[in-house]
Amino acid sequence: MAIVNVSDQTFNSEVESQGTVLVDFWAPWCGPCKMIAPILDDLAADLGDSVKIAKLNVDDNPESASRFGVMSIPTLILFKDGQPVDKVVGVNSKDSLKSLIAKHQ
Repeated sequence: MAIVNVSDQTFNSEVESQGTVLVDFWAPWCGPCKMIAPILDDLAADLGDSVKIAKLNVDDNPESASRFGVMSIPTLILFKDGQPVDKVVGVNSKDSLKSLIAKHQ
C-alpha cells in the first residue's frame, strides 16, 4: 500500500477510522526524518493492506502535532481503530516498527 500524506483537515478521515494506522510526524528539514523515510517505504511494501502508513508534515499541520503532544520529530504514533495505542520517537529499524505494529494487531 502506498504511503498517504495527511493534513489537519484529512487527519480524522484518514487516521481516526477503523483499522491500524502508523502516522509519521515529520518535517522536510529534519535529517532523521529523511533517514526513516525509506524504512517506512519498505514497511508499507511488506505489510501491504494490513496497515496504513501516513505522513503528516508538522510545519504545515501544527494542529494535529500539538493535539498528540509531538515535541520531537520524527515521532511515529500507532492508531488502532482511531485511538493512539503506541508511540516511538526517533529513527527505528524496520524490524522494531514491525514488532510495534504486530503487538497491536
